[in-house]
Amino acid sequence: MADADTTRLCTQIVHSHFGPLTANVASTLLTRGRLPLSTIIRYTGLKPRTVRASVLVLVQHNILWHTVSEDGNEVFEVNVDDCLARLRFGRYVQQAEELLGKAARDIVQIILDHGKLRQAEVLAYLAQYDTKAQSRYSQAMHNLVSSSYLKASTVLSHVSPRDKRIKYEAEEKAKITGFPTAKQLREAKELAEARLKRERDEAEKIGLKRVTKETGYKSSKRKAVTEEDVVDDDVYFRVNCERFNVHIRNKLIESAVLERFNQSAAAVIRATLKTTEAKQMSVSDVRSDPTSVANISQCLADDDDLESGLVLNTSKTPSSIALIKHYIGVLSAADNPTPAGKASSFVSMTNSKVQVEFEIIARRLRRRILENVTRERHGDEGVRILRLLMDTGKMDEKQVGKIAMMAPKDVRPLLSAMATDSIITIQEVPRSADRNPTRTFYLWFVDVDKAYSNLIRSLYKTLYNISRRRRAEEEEPSIKVLLEKRERTDVSLDESLLTRMERETLADWESKREKLTVLESRVEEAVFVLKDLAVLSQDDD
Repeated sequence: MADADTTRLCTQIVHSHFGPLTANVASTLLTRGRLPLSTIIRYTGLKPRTVRASVLVLVQHNILWHTVSEDGNEVFEVNVDDCLARLRFGRYVQQAEELLGKAARDIVQIILDHGKLRQAEVLAYLAQYDTKAQSRYSQAMHNLVSSSYLKASTVLSHVSPRDKRIKYEAEEKAKITGFPTAKQLREAKELAEARLKRERDEAEKIGLKRVTKETGYKSSKRKAVTEEDVVDDDVYFRVNCERFNVHIRNKLIESAVLERFNQSAAAVIRATLKTTEAKQMSVSDVRSDPTSVANISQCLADDDDLESGLVLNTSKTPSSIALIKHYIGVLSAADNPTPAGKASSFVSMTNSKVQVEFEIIARRLRRRILENVTRERHGDEGVRILRLLMDTGKMDEKQVGKIAMMAPKDVRPLLSAMATDSIITIQEVPRSADRNPTRTFYLWFVDVDKAYSNLIRSLYKTLYNISRRRRAEEEEPSIKVLLEKRERTDVSLDESLLTRMERETLADWESKREKLTVLESRVEEAVFVLKDLAVLSQDDD
């Protein structure tokens, strides 16, 4: 079951995309956990036909997992991650257009609208009677599948990974004879995880099939036969959100370099990421594949002026390779070969090969968000204490005030306020068995997992409030009447039929909606850093 803030946000997303009845079903599953169909009907109070249709819609759109329980009943569970990913659908469509063109954009949009589709159904929606358009969309579909932007929807993708992991772990533990040791239990867990990953990778390779084609006569008696990969018409495809998330992460890295250095350094990191972009399939990669300076040089744009971003002590114009090496040295903190320098680097260079350090960058981005929230709530003094505790470790109140150079009367209320917001945590160290408070040390420290999880819940609450505000603005009687009037055929063709006051009211509403959308995008970007990049930063300290 999800927590209260996640439940409200997911319910709001389902309500805005599928309506109140489907949102009722989703809310019941989020609140009560996995349930069979009969129990969902009893808890929602809806007609069986309505509940069945809602469940089918949610399964079709990858929001529900379904599996057979031990007693033989089919149970349903909400896939929270895929539900929250719907907030990024607009960004995915934009990325598809930027990367592969308008035809790819239309395909991604139509698949997002329907959950999962086969190639024939996509072509029927987009170009049923246009032969040229069918050829163009078929090629775009092939590019999307071969580049892993679309993946096959299989039976395994509808089963909760947690269920399969528990099942595989039980099978591995059953092979152990006698009382299992900690090492054997750990190995069983690793084997189960490897088996699950192998199955997932094999299932997602489905989608392309090899066919034989005759290309003409090679001689008077024999035909030339070639083989090529085509999209399998029997496979249902869904959007691979993980592949699109890679581009969001890369854009954040580029923005971080631009903010810290300059436009030229951002161009170099963009080219470095582009050289290995085809092999970046997941945001869980610790670092990118090695690449050479020559490959980076080939991926630079013609209008990238690298020389303007450096101050060189020579009158000669250096080559492009030499300039790139200068930037690589800056990005890898080559002038500071210490743990602090490594923690502030963006890339690493070993044996003339460059790698982007995703794990180090993700840890730094997450910490920056935590510091920004602390500064907003508790000022610069709060950030000073946060950095002190994250860099030093556990400290008592007197040590914090002494090292942070703050008066005791200011430190105590600030520490209490930060603890209330779960930014820092207190640890009791008793000096006697009776745990007498007068003989107990109270140490302050930053529990990063707790701080980040509470911050994510706070951001979910903000996203829910933004969505509710947008809905309230749209459902205001005067706005609702104007929106219905604008959708009329005659008014949509000629907006002069609206009065001046009506046009001004609509313009004011669109301005509010745009501001809310921008705010939602910024908050969702912070959620992406804290949640999706969390797999790289589990050991923050």
